[in-house]
Amino acid sequence: MPDTSLPLLADIEDAARTVYQEFQPTPQYRWGLLSERLGTECWVKHENHNPVGAFKIRGGLTYFDRLASQGRLPREVISATRGNHGQSMGWAARRHGVACTIVVPRGNSVEKNAAMRALGVNLVEHGEDFQAAREHALQLAEERGAHMVPSYHPDLVRGVATYWWEFLRAVPHMDVAYVPIGLGSGACAAVAARQALGHRVRIVGVVSRHATTYADSFAAGHVVAAPVSTQLADGMAVRVADPDALAVLLPALDHLVQVGDDEVATAMRALFTDTHNVAEGAGAAALAAAMQERERLRGQCVGLALTGGNVDAEVFARVLAGR
Repeated sequence: MPDTSLPLLADIEDAARTVYQEFQPTPQYRWGLLSERLGTECWVKHENHNPVGAFKIRGGLTYFDRLASQGRLPREVISATRGNHGQSMGWAARRHGVACTIVVPRGNSVEKNAAMRALGVNLVEHGEDFQAAREHALQLAEERGAHMVPSYHPDLVRGVATYWWEFLRAVPHMDVAYVPIGLGSGACAAVAARQALGHRVRIVGVVSRHATTYADSFAAGHVVAAPVSTQLADGMAVRVADPDALAVLLPALDHLVQVGDDEVATAMRALFTDTHNVAEGAGAAALAAAMQERERLRGQCVGLALTGGNVDAEVFARVLAGR
């Protein structure tokens, strides 16, 4: 049965018109060396090629557009992030003349922090992980009377679904797609686009082996918190799954794959050597999962979401050097 909580085709097409006021569709390419590496046809969707270097910007644009169309633009928005959602909020808030405060955990990516500040974000560092930052953001929003933007919301999914809508229309014969799961907007957007287009693709969720809330929640059938220890896949470093996202994903995903930091680092190097694209940890997770399942993919068309390329230069240098 169709999931009625997800955007319909008309909603996604409308969201695309909003997104395309800022940038054009990102490319998807069939890469020869990656296809050799996986032993089958492989396509990559390059969300690292949009203005903030990650897919989140699409959701930010549509979230703010909905607020504006309803006459509900606030004086200030507050949210929490490990970086890409915060850049999305900063970009969209600047476009609409809204003040934006973003909370990040201490020790967050130096370059993602700098990118957010460059967009006019007031950056607050608090806590040791995303969940602690999120809880502080909620407290700040209540104290200031500001609008708290969640990391998962239907209006974010509607915008993010535009990249999957582009990808699935461009590769109608895709058999299986791998998508990393942070808090869930990207994976839910893939489900939404598949449903809207009537595409036959199987969607595989990818989680960090060092941040297993979604894997544990899938096994239990309800949200289960789990500790976070990943040092590389910060976009997947979530301690508590979102219940609304989980409800969408439980019946819709083909299966989940867990990838470790070593596998993610190997995939980051492979993407650079095979395509000369820079992928952050979460951005390389889809390839890491496909490489893990290489033997079962023979003869199938594989789609990978390169969800972002925002990795600090120092970190990427260590990854390329195999350290």
